[in-house]
Amino acid sequence: MSVRRRFAELTGSWRAALRIARRESRRSPRRTVLVLAMIALPVAVLAFLAASYDMAELTPSERVDRRLGVADAELQWISNSPVEQDEWGEGWYTRDGEPSAKATAPQMTALLGPGSRVTEVRPNVPLTLRGPDRDENVNGRVLDLTDPLARGLVRFRAGRAPQQPGEVAVSPVALRRLGLRLGHAVAAADGSRAYTVVGVVEFPDDLGPVVALHPGAAPPTGPGPDSVWLADLPGTVDAALVSRLNDRGVVVTARHPIGSGTGTQRTWLGSIGGRDANDLSTVVLIAGLGLLEVVLLVGPAFAVGLRRRRRDLALVAVAGGDAAQLRRVVLADGVVLGVLGAAAGLLVGVVMAFAGRPLVEQYVFGARFGGYRCWPAALVLLGGVAVLAGVLAALAPAWTAARQDVSAGLAGRRTPAASPGRWLALGLTLVTGGAGLAAFGATRTSPAVILAGLILGELGLVCCTPTLIGALARLGRVLPLAPRIALRDASRNRAAAAPAICAVMAAVASSVALGGYLASDDARDARGYRPMLPTGHVLVNPNDTAQQPTLAQVIDAARKQLGVDAVAPVQTPACAAASTGYCDIAPVLPPNEVCPWQPGEQLSESQRQQARADPRCRIREADYFGGYIEAGVDDGTALPLLTGVDPATTAAATAVLRAGGVVVTDPRYLHDGLVTVRVSEVEAGPDRPTIARDLPGYALPRATGRSRLLLSAAAARQLGLTWSSTGWVIGTTTPPDDEQQQRFAAALRPFGTLSLSVEHGGAPRDMSPLLLLLAAAAGLITVGAAGIATALAAAEGRAELTTLAAVGAAPAVRRLLAICQAGVIAGLGSVLGIVAGLGTDAIVLISVNRQYASAWPVPDPYPFLVPWPALGVLVLVPVVAMLGAGLFTRARLPIERRLD
Repeated sequence: MSVRRRFAELTGSWRAALRIARRESRRSPRRTVLVLAMIALPVAVLAFLAASYDMAELTPSERVDRRLGVADAELQWISNSPVEQDEWGEGWYTRDGEPSAKATAPQMTALLGPGSRVTEVRPNVPLTLRGPDRDENVNGRVLDLTDPLARGLVRFRAGRAPQQPGEVAVSPVALRRLGLRLGHAVAAADGSRAYTVVGVVEFPDDLGPVVALHPGAAPPTGPGPDSVWLADLPGTVDAALVSRLNDRGVVVTARHPIGSGTGTQRTWLGSIGGRDANDLSTVVLIAGLGLLEVVLLVGPAFAVGLRRRRRDLALVAVAGGDAAQLRRVVLADGVVLGVLGAAAGLLVGVVMAFAGRPLVEQYVFGARFGGYRCWPAALVLLGGVAVLAGVLAALAPAWTAARQDVSAGLAGRRTPAASPGRWLALGLTLVTGGAGLAAFGATRTSPAVILAGLILGELGLVCCTPTLIGALARLGRVLPLAPRIALRDASRNRAAAAPAICAVMAAVASSVALGGYLASDDARDARGYRPMLPTGHVLVNPNDTAQQPTLAQVIDAARKQLGVDAVAPVQTPACAAASTGYCDIAPVLPPNEVCPWQPGEQLSESQRQQARADPRCRIREADYFGGYIEAGVDDGTALPLLTGVDPATTAAATAVLRAGGVVVTDPRYLHDGLVTVRVSEVEAGPDRPTIARDLPGYALPRATGRSRLLLSAAAARQLGLTWSSTGWVIGTTTPPDDEQQQRFAAALRPFGTLSLSVEHGGAPRDMSPLLLLLAAAAGLITVGAAGIATALAAAEGRAELTTLAAVGAAPAVRRLLAICQAGVIAGLGSVLGIVAGLGTDAIVLISVNRQYASAWPVPDPYPFLVPWPALGVLVLVPVVAMLGAGLFTRARLPIERRLD
């Protein structure tokens, strides 16, 4: 009976608390709207992503409908031996057998039996067409759109289906990118043929540039491995038919799943492996960091609301309410506002996902979605997290409400702010533990553990912030009036100021730590980058060796389009024409230069130390695992363009080549003026011996680009090699831009299509935009937190402003006070965040580098770099917040009443 009574009392207490919270939300509409916006905004964004993702993930039946159209089955002839497949035909394997040869429609019809009909579809045919300004790469699909079986795969927007090889139908994106209209002609990039656009079609699985080709316009190589056949059957697709086709090496996709006995089971998409679990834990921790940010941003609003309700809560206590009931009254605010914020956010997010579906399909996923759905499980989880955020934000004020002095609350007096020493001790403990956990995660290369350490450290700083605010307030006595009042108010209202400062600190610390790591990683990659050629030089390779320009034609195009005439042919050696294996041509290290240990071996710690100390093994990790040496045949013409050496070195190397020697870019291969060159045929059989010759050699002292072995024609003949031209190298002072490359390729298009490789002199990655984006996100949170805290402080300090007006303070004092209050929140939070972020970054990088200190081969260490672009933005953000506070604050001081 007592359990029932206690449950009834608890239910009644919560019911009353929720009614009070609902009434309070109506009485303070501005605060309610503010809290709802901060809770609903992230919920709306996540609900939008969840609904969009759920619609983008097609169900098995939707995937099959999209692949089959109106056909009964899709067939793919994989092998000449039996295959096993899953029930949907999405997974298959074969134990042995060769890939199938070309299949024809009569063969496929014979497999299916009388009354069947098939049509072929080739979904991926690379195609390059001439656009108005440059060549455009599009995806070609070969299918007969006049056949109802294939027509079901597309949606016609305009025009008709291609009826002859010279006609095509294009997607809207291809139509726009190629600058075409119905009836216009478009030519292939190599000028081999032209097509007339007769239709505009949309492929639901690819909204990019797609061109539908008539089967008669297919490339002459015939059906490739990705060719599929759509079948119209007189009967149903049953297990017996699928089994018979599987025995012939054909994979079947039917409209309805065939029993699991036909082959391998489908893998459940929800199964989580080791790597998936690590990724999931990382996502959960990032979500927890976001939840902490929301709680810290919402916390000041609950703290100010608590101070306004001091008298109401004191009356509840006088009426017999105990501490638990007072906590429930405040926590009910979090529950009510959390539920309202969750409902508003979920509704807005789902509506935005449905309304913005066409744009997301076109510009994000590049494919049409399935049915309209919204992932209810994810939305329920988001709603629960939103309510949890509201409750957590109200937790600290609820704890404070349960401990307030009833007499002070009835009299409207402030309870003196205090920061017990145990909170400082707890904060320091969490900071130390978080730093150690982040360092441990860095040594294990675990982002989840590093994030957990970062969250613990930020929670520790949250616990330390009230004490820090109190210490700074004691220094305010030497400051002018406005900053002194701002620091005093922050110290008195620590329950509101501390969460706002911590929200800024958390955002800035995360931005600085991640930005510092990205900057260090970018610098490390740039240091380890090995260029292919000297900076600005261009390597040109023909796509078809049977049709390529001459050296004179390449020089003429380079002179006209690139403004240079430094062009040399690139000659590549090969084994004799009668050989059948792969020809490996490489220099051989002298015995005194060979490292006793090999990368990949399981070495003990002492062996790794010996290897690091051995001069023969002091080579960077990138050189060990990327040590391919490119062989070529040259007489000194291409040498300076390939290696970038000076004229004196070029003259010495050319003399060796013309004397029948070889040139290497790594001095270790040179011994007694000779270089040992080994020629071996891989997979050529045991009767093909390896050839090794000691040839006169020369080592380039400072060469740019990849490791090379340049053979003279005499040396190549001595080794039994042949050689042929495989491209050209062009020397330019600066890397040509895309427009120059397009003009150069267009000038040589009549002689064949080419591929260009331009050396830009560094790893093609620039972290500056990402760093600025991170800083902008942190800055937005900083400005928002400062604005919220300043507005709440202004509303709370109206009595102090009235006093200032009564004693004759100038109207500008109010604006200056708002500027100083925003400066305290944004400035202190930014400073703490920058220090915490740089400290976290230093701990992670030092820990990783210490792990590398005992590794062999020696990896490049991470340099400690300060993300100056991000810090520049973050330093300016408090100034922006202060200026915004001054701009949006009225200068006139309030006057509650006038005395006559």
